[in-house]
Amino acid sequence: MLEFERQLWERGLKRIAGVDEVGRGPLAGPVVAAAVVFERAYIEKEAGGIFLRLTDSKKLSPGQRNDFFALLTRSPLVEIGIGFGTVEEIDRVNILCSTHLTMGRAIACLCSLPDHAIVDGLPVENLPCPSTAVIKGDARSISVAAASVIAKVVRDQWMNELDRWRPQYGFGAHKGYGTPAHIQALLKFGATEYHRRSFRPVREIEHIRSVKMNGSGAEAENQ
Repeated sequence: MLEFERQLWERGLKRIAGVDEVGRGPLAGPVVAAAVVFERAYIEKEAGGIFLRLTDSKKLSPGQRNDFFALLTRSPLVEIGIGFGTVEEIDRVNILCSTHLTMGRAIACLCSLPDHAIVDGLPVENLPCPSTAVIKGDARSISVAAASVIAKVVRDQWMNELDRWRPQYGFGAHKGYGTPAHIQALLKFGATEYHRRSFRPVREIEHIRSVKMNGSGAEAENQ
């Protein structure tokens, strides 16, 4: 899990950031990215210690994610930057562009720019520092895995808070993804300001509701 970090350290680069995002697929809520920089001596020591089982956040249980989140956020030897892409931005520029912008914001939120970033997935242009893209990086780089956990927990917390504001949608359970329960709630209650109206399921459901409402109005006028 330190292979990519070591390659960069051997090139004389010191501040290495792992970068990952969460929330491309949901129908509601923001996309969230995190950038994580470990102090080298600390992560070389703890990669086989307290962070031995740190990996892609999707492979961890909620309890494991929360435990790693606490370790990462409480350590003075771990630097974290977080970026958000709002629903308004996603609808305006598309989810891919918003995701890339959000990754850049996460890097820019660090105390100082890293010498290099290891980014999960495909290459990302226009980041504020040089970068290397690694497919499935969240399972291959400990820095990216840490960013994956941070982004996932922060976004889940945001969606849990949204669930308190809009309990009828069940955001706390599905986190905005297009589950059958979420689709049924959309059909019943319609989209909120937190839904991505540029996403086809939301757009189509709003169309269905509009047709039904207009049809009901026409029927009422004809009676």
